[in-house]
Parts: sequence; structure tokens; C-alpha cells
Amino acid sequence: MITKKPFFSFGPATLVTAAFIGPGTVITASLAGANYGYALLWALLFSVVATMVLQEMAARLGIVTGQGLGENIRCFFNNAWLRLPLMLLIISAIVIGNSAYQGGNISGASMGADALWQQSWPITVLRETGLENPWALLIGFIATVILWQGSYVVLERCLIGLVLLMSLAFLLTLLLTKPDYWALLSGLVKPVLPAGAILSVIALVGTTVVPYSLFLHAAASAQKWHGSAVPIRQQLALSDADIRTAIPLGGLISIAILATAASAFFGREQSINNAIDLARSLQPLAGNAAVWLMAGGLLAAGISSAITAPLAAAYALNGLIPLSKQQFRACWLIIILMGVGLSSAGIKPLAVIWFAQVANGILLPVISLTLLVAVNSSMMGVYRNTVRQNVVAIVVWLLTLLLSGRSLYLAVIA
Repeated sequence: MITKKPFFSFGPATLVTAAFIGPGTVITASLAGANYGYALLWALLFSVVATMVLQEMAARLGIVTGQGLGENIRCFFNNAWLRLPLMLLIISAIVIGNSAYQGGNISGASMGADALWQQSWPITVLRETGLENPWALLIGFIATVILWQGSYVVLERCLIGLVLLMSLAFLLTLLLTKPDYWALLSGLVKPVLPAGAILSVIALVGTTVVPYSLFLHAAASAQKWHGSAVPIRQQLALSDADIRTAIPLGGLISIAILATAASAFFGREQSINNAIDLARSLQPLAGNAAVWLMAGGLLAAGISSAITAPLAAAYALNGLIPLSKQQFRACWLIIILMGVGLSSAGIKPLAVIWFAQVANGILLPVISLTLLVAVNSSMMGVYRNTVRQNVVAIVVWLLTLLLSGRSLYLAVIA
């Protein structure tokens, strides 16, 4: 029996951190820091708070009901006129969208690997055959091996290792660049919106507060505690400790990336197009160590997202359309293979990514509201939301609705 409630712990929330700290977050935070300095750090702080609020509800739903978010949606919405459009939206945004994003995850990890081992002879030989990105095959293989184990314990330990590696790499990189700590603190607590920064704010929030993480966290929490002899209250206490540990750590990583770019590039004539540009440009400022750390962090971020994105899509689909073990495995495997294929060929499915971004913009407030309704339903019993939790959740939901609306508007007129 557990008698003492830990304040910090690692658990299913680590999957959420591993999911949102991917190549997209690295480049988004890098560009925000390079273009606006420390001014947009407050947006990351808001993102972390919003993520913690939503993920706590998702984890609690999974623990109390013993089912993922998809299963609860299927059971909760009996009206086919409501359930069918919602199911189609989820499949479009998460299953199809993650297939397109997977190519970016693998490409980002490949950039990190290339910066570390560009001249390694196997890669040179494979490139001579005409293969655009040989690293994609290895990264896809690593993701497949980890997921093929089918063990939650193995998955959690691998992702904890990757999150800790990212933390070490990006935080040490920040220290090497010697940032302005007073400006960093001011950027966290003083919300300002420089001219032209609205897209960057939306991007920073959008790379952290993502709908598929809600499916991932609820399903992982249900799987971890299913059949456990530990009382539900203690399970929830462990889950809260996990959320307090993993998600702020992910936010700290994002803050470190943005602050590194701010200290290295803001106010200077240099420009960056991607995270590898940032890594290589750090050499005159902080030496080779910063380049290796940044590249290593990008590699870990890409691999972690390449593992969690296919798994989240499989969990979401399994909740809506119950799958056998073989079908569940086939779902995430197909997404990995599509990502490997897109990355290997150097293809960027811009139309599909645009479609997925629009669908995600619609999905986030819809799923957030659905989650809020579910955790207030009778099936939660005594574990329903308190008045305070509802007030905070409604504020977060209204802000996600506002940001999603703005994001959709900008996507449509682009």
C-alpha cells in the first residue's frame, strides 16, 4: 500500500511531454526567440498551465472509467448525429494528420543525427544510392521496435530517458549562451505582443496544447492503472504528481529553446530557417559543445514524437472503432511507414498538413469541451470536477476557442 503521496513522479504524463516536444516545437520556439527575443515566453507559460489543466482531466477520466477518451466519447454520445461528425473530425485531425506530421518528426530527428554523424560511412554509402534521407530508416526502425514490445513499462522508460536527455541537452545549451536572466524572467511574467507576433503566439500554444495528447494521456493512464490494487484516490495522487513533474519539465525545455535563440540571434543580422541552423550558428558564440547538445536534443525530440504520434493515433482510432491487437499494431505501423516514406523521399505533403492544422484547430475546443462535459458526468461519481476546477477549465477552454478561431481564420486567408 502507498501511504505517502509523492509530489514529483514520472508516469503517463511523460508521454505527453515526449509528444509535444518534437521538431515542430523546437523550430517554433527557435523562430519566436530569434524574431522577438524573450517577449513571448509568457505564451509558453500559459501553454504549460493550460496543458496541465486539460491533461489532469484526461488522466482522471482514464483512471476512474478505466477507458481512454475515445471509448468515453463513443459511450457518452449515443446520438449518431453528434457522434458520427465528431468521429470523422477526430479521424481526420489525428489519424490522417499524424501520418503527415510523422514525416516531419522523422525528418527533424534525421537533421539532429546528421549534424552529429554526417560523415559516418554507412550514411555516405546509402546516400550514394540516391536515398534522400537514410536516417529515416533507422529512426523508423527504432520507433517500431519500441512500440512492437507492446509493454507500457518499456515505452514509459524509453520516453522518460528521451525527455531527460532533451532536458539536459537544451538546458545546458541555454547556459552556454549566457542569456539575460532578468529579460528572461520579465518575458515569463509580463505579457506583451510585439507587432506581427500573433502567429508566433498561436504557433507556440498550438505546439504545446494539442488534442491528440488528450487521447494519449487518458488511454495510457487507463492502461497503467487497469486492474491495480491501489485505491483510485492514490492513483489520482500519483497521476497529479506525474503531471506536476513531466509537463512543467516539457515547458522548461521549450523555454530553454526560445531563450537560447533569443540570446544568440535577437537583435542581430543573422537569421535561421530551422533548428539545425540554430545549432550550427551557436558555434562561434558557445563552441562545439552547444552544437552537439542542440543537435542531440533535436534528435531526442524527433524520436520521442516519432514514437508518440503513431501511438496516439492508434489509441484515438481504437477508442472510436474498437480494434484487435493486430489492427491496433497495424495502425501505428502504417503511420510510421508513411512517415519514413515521406522523410526518405524528401516529400512535404503541404496540403495534408494544412488540412490537419485546420482540423486540429476545430478539434481542440471541441474535444476540450467534450472532456469538460465528461468529467462532470455521473459516471465520474465523487471524482467529478469541483467548482474551482470547472472555473479554471472553462477559462482555458475559452482561450483555446479564441486561439483556434484566430488560427483557423489565418489558415483560411493564407
